[in-house]
Amino acid sequence: MAEDDKTPENEAIPDATDADTAGKGESKTITDLADLGGSTEEAAPDALPGPKIDSQGRSYATGKRKDAIARVWIKPGTGQITVNKRPQETYFARPVLRMIIGQPFAVAARINQFDVVCTVKGGGLSGQAGAVRHGISKALTLYEPALRAPLKSGGFLTRDSRVVERKKYGRHKARRSHQFSKR
Repeated sequence: MAEDDKTPENEAIPDATDADTAGKGESKTITDLADLGGSTEEAAPDALPGPKIDSQGRSYATGKRKDAIARVWIKPGTGQITVNKRPQETYFARPVLRMIIGQPFAVAARINQFDVVCTVKGGGLSGQAGAVRHGISKALTLYEPALRAPLKSGGFLTRDSRVVERKKYGRHKARRSHQFSKR
C-alpha cells in the first residue's frame, strides 16, 4: 500500500494507550463522581423514611422476649396502656414491670403522649413485660423515625434472644447430670 492512500478505512484509530502516552506519561485520575459521567446527586444519608401509620392513626409492631410475643399498637393520646384488655396496673401488678414498659417513652421524652393497646401471649410476666417494651420501641420508631437513634442507643430495639436451654437426654435438666453413687 502506498502512504498517500489515506482513506477513512485505512486511517489508524488511536487507542487509549496512545492518548495516555501522548500526554507526557500522565494518566487521568478520577477525582469526582462527575468524572465517571454519573449523576452528582446522591440520596441524602440523613433522609429518614416516612412514618408508617394506618388509617386509624396507629403504628403497629411486634415485640418478643423469651417465649412471650406482644402485638403493640400506639397512637397519640393521654398515656393509657392496655394489656390484654386490662389496664397495665392490674395486668402488671409489680412496679418493676410497669417501669420496664415505660422506659422507651422516658428515653424518647414522650411520656403520657401515646396510648398503647397490646395483646401478649406466652412466657411469664417478666418476659411479657420485655416483649411489650420491645414492641413499644419498634412502634415508636415506625411512628416517629427520628426516635430511632435514642432508642437504638438505649438497647430497646434489640431483641433479647436469650431463651431457656432445652433438656438433653441422659440429664435431669439441661445440664444437671445424675447424682453420683459410689456404691
